[in-house]
Amino acid sequence: MSLQSDSIDQLMTALAKAQGEMSYAAKDSTNPHYKSKYADLAAVWNACRDPLAKNGLAVTQTLDLAGERQVLVTTLGHNSGQWMKSIIALPIQK
Repeated sequence: MSLQSDSIDQLMTALAKAQGEMSYAAKDSTNPHYKSKYADLAAVWNACRDPLAKNGLAVTQTLDLAGERQVLVTTLGHNSGQWMKSIIALPIQK
């Protein structure tokens, strides 16, 4: 299975630009057990959404099956059609 398009030069250039525009995610949530602050998923997404979109990048996450295991497929796509993906098995407890 291919994990990226044949060429990713435009995707990587756009990603580098987007990362240069990203700021830190606000630590706006509290973990009462550890008495610590953390950035929740919404804060992380808010920190990266505009720079990604401005540079023609999109992130998708889908579920799939690899044999009998459920996997999460994360794809980073660029408006040029270039893409890369990662696949991770999800631990399913019965």
